[in-house]
Amino acid sequence: MNRFQLFDQIQRKNSYLCVGLDTDLEKIPQHLLSEKDPVFEFNKQIIDATIDASVAYKPNLAFYEALGTKGWESLQKTLEYIPKDIFTIADAKRGDIGNTSSLYAKAFFENMNFDSVTVAPYMGEDSVKPFLKFKNKWVILLAHTSNMGAADFQLIESKANGRRLYEEVMLRAQTWGSPDQLMFVVGATQADKIESIRQLAPENFFLVPGVGAQGGDLEQVSKFGMNKQCGLLVNSARAIIYASGEKDFAQAAKREAERVRDEMKIYLDKYL
Repeated sequence: MNRFQLFDQIQRKNSYLCVGLDTDLEKIPQHLLSEKDPVFEFNKQIIDATIDASVAYKPNLAFYEALGTKGWESLQKTLEYIPKDIFTIADAKRGDIGNTSSLYAKAFFENMNFDSVTVAPYMGEDSVKPFLKFKNKWVILLAHTSNMGAADFQLIESKANGRRLYEEVMLRAQTWGSPDQLMFVVGATQADKIESIRQLAPENFFLVPGVGAQGGDLEQVSKFGMNKQCGLLVNSARAIIYASGEKDFAQAAKREAERVRDEMKIYLDKYL
């Protein structure tokens, strides 16, 4: 999916919501465990319930890899079920030496046909560039994340220029790929910094986790993070997919997704 198609989805749905498919067998409603493929059945019902409010879906691969071959089968079925005009994110956080990254890129972009993959930048340019060789595919590079340990490395300041490590990552990465193929992960819990982060990458899309169960401020993220093409995909997982643990889980997910979508429409009208 290219940038124009993604922005078209955002405009048509008045939404920049990404639903995280962090599907945990210990958290899904118990009645689904009798299904042949409980993970896929849960995902299918969540997608059906939230499709009108969502522009993207993001399976977190750890939840599928942990189940072995059955998990990979559930993931592939989920990916095939998502409509082709919806943006898909393989939340894999890959990043390795060049020839290994080339195979990761082939796995996610050719074999599975994801639109994008999250990539860790620690090993540098040659670990990222293989993912950038695919037309209409996206690298979503970890920049300033929302986890507690983010400060351990991301906030280290360079003695040479005073830049923090995440700032250096964002600036350097923009010499590797264009805003038509490169996004950044910026945690919603960093809303106080998102205005300055947007100045580092004015044209790139940001994938913003941390809204919902992690307490990120959607209005602050929207106000200071939007650019002329919205430039935001705001991810919510637990607050939507586990809005209910009962048989009404899909209806509850629908209500929560639509609530977030309605709030996003306000900010699109106000800040775009």
